[in-house]
Amino acid sequence: MNKFVPPTVVLVHGAFADASSFARVVPELLADGVPVLAPAVPNRSLTGDAAYLASIVRRISGPVLLVGHSYGGAVITVAGAEENVVGLVYLAGYALEQGESLGELQGRFPDSDLASALVYSPYPAGDGGEGTDVSVDPARFPAIFADDVDPDMAAVLAVSQRPLAAAAFTEAAPAAAWKTRPSWGIVASADRTINPDVERFGYRRAGMATTELDSSHLMMLSRPTDVVAVILEAIRRTAG
Repeated sequence: MNKFVPPTVVLVHGAFADASSFARVVPELLADGVPVLAPAVPNRSLTGDAAYLASIVRRISGPVLLVGHSYGGAVITVAGAEENVVGLVYLAGYALEQGESLGELQGRFPDSDLASALVYSPYPAGDGGEGTDVSVDPARFPAIFADDVDPDMAAVLAVSQRPLAAAAFTEAAPAAAWKTRPSWGIVASADRTINPDVERFGYRRAGMATTELDSSHLMMLSRPTDVVAVILEAIRRTAG
């Protein structure tokens, strides 16, 4: 009998965070014998970020389970069309429809507390022009993004944000991989970063198996065991 080899779990961070946001999830997955990769997403454009992630996925030998947090959910929605992707897991994420942008999906619902805490900063674009970076006011970051995370950790996260280029909010998704891949979604019911109804709507539209956690936006740091349980269930369901 062949020994079961789990897919490689690729953890995709979102805006205003980096791969360290999975610091409590990775050890649990590794302890269960699951191969893991947590790349740094450029956060420059939806199609560019998805193309970058897809290039990583193509280099992995064997099946891949994509796990996307927040904006990372939009990225896996596009990159998940790669042939070796066997499933998608959304963590407080955007499950976009093909042709839909983050702004369009979010615009269907009332703003969260995040809207009034955003900071816009210019940055030099590669074409010699100027782009706009979006981040969160560090003073408000802990309460809005991570109010159930250790305060010392939240303070570090607040000053080490990975901004998102404003252009990513208006870029339409060229694909919706959840239409052809089994998908799971976790709603952060106490989320003050994304209106939880945005998460529920996207998951329901995609027909996902959905779990609700009473957590902040950073459920991976505040509820890692619950997040890992859903990932392991997705691995079991996509095995073979």
